[in-house]
Amino acid sequence: MDYGIFKDLAIIFVAAKFLGILARKVKAPQVVGEIIAGLLIGPTVLGLVDQSSFLNQMAEIGVVLLMFMAGLETDLKELIKTGPMALLVALAGVFVPLGGGFLLSSLFHGFSPVGSEEFFRNVFIGVIMTATSVSITVETLRELGKLRGKVGTTILSAAIIDDVIGIIVMTFVIGFRDPEQDPLRVVLNTGLFFVFAFVVGILCYYLFKYLDKRNPHTRRVPIYGMALCFAFAYAAEEWFGIADITGAYIAGIILCSIKDSKYIAEKMDISTYMVFAPVFFASIGLKADISGLNGSMILFSAGFVFIALIAKIIGCGLVAKCFRFSMPNSLKVGVGMMTRGEVALIVARKGQDVGLLDAVYFAPVILLIVISSIVTPIVLKLLFTKWPAEHGEQEAAPAKAAENQ
Repeated sequence: MDYGIFKDLAIIFVAAKFLGILARKVKAPQVVGEIIAGLLIGPTVLGLVDQSSFLNQMAEIGVVLLMFMAGLETDLKELIKTGPMALLVALAGVFVPLGGGFLLSSLFHGFSPVGSEEFFRNVFIGVIMTATSVSITVETLRELGKLRGKVGTTILSAAIIDDVIGIIVMTFVIGFRDPEQDPLRVVLNTGLFFVFAFVVGILCYYLFKYLDKRNPHTRRVPIYGMALCFAFAYAAEEWFGIADITGAYIAGIILCSIKDSKYIAEKMDISTYMVFAPVFFASIGLKADISGLNGSMILFSAGFVFIALIAKIIGCGLVAKCFRFSMPNSLKVGVGMMTRGEVALIVARKGQDVGLLDAVYFAPVILLIVISSIVTPIVLKLLFTKWPAEHGEQEAAPAKAAENQ
């Protein structure tokens, strides 16, 4: 066994906690401090901690648990109510960045004939921009007590749909380039997953409702809940090729209406927010090794980050405005959809595997993840501070975990 992992965890926890507290002192969400902590202790600055498979797996557990908690705190009635709107917000959040990324890559590398290798490379740059990583937005909304409101629920719903659509688009692009791939299979698998989630979800809901009634406020219910979270994450990724965070979020939604849903969340708070979440947020900074950037790539990276951020605000924000959201709330939706994370890296890695993306393009992707992860929570907090919840938007108390820092 490599006992160096204990040293790495000690450094991560101390740095993440210290800079998390410092971030809150300057009125920024603590996740900003945790991401900066990863930057400082990672290869980019001090080189105290390197990425490892162990830390990557812990970070993956962290994001799965965060999404499960988000599902637990989702207002199911509000989710159903905002469903059609969230779908359109998600569609705009996919196709506006896709078009922007394609134009950016075409301007830098030249417009190429449809069907050529260069054409698909330009399209794939846009595909990387489509994914939304809602985990950081979730934590920020939790801290602000806005997760269960109309804006929070719209962002959550749209982000989940956004990733599914983005993965489908990615598969279509790869499929059109490589005849051996079957894009229709992904569409079928996605449909089958949601059928599976609906049928199994109903059975699990009534099972947990029975367990909750028979064993109220006992620790066995949160333990079974965590098992359901991991089971759905596994089933989504392994059986249907859907992101594991989607399965975890669905598991949380299944349990969000049982009587002890808040009790489950409270019991999971300790392990999630003391252990796994700091590793996940710090790991974003740890991955930020941008030493390979040259002058041309720095210019491309700047455009890549700018277009990726502004395209989400324009696309998602305009759709929200069309559904009679106020301008401030439309901005909140657009900004909440800006963050990118592990899905963008997964898409980029897939592009490299099939020969659509060179390794040098990982630098702008990582830069986008880091910048969007830092900027989004700060801007969201400013927006919610200047424009608090409007009439008809449900309020919630700030997360307990955030109060006890």
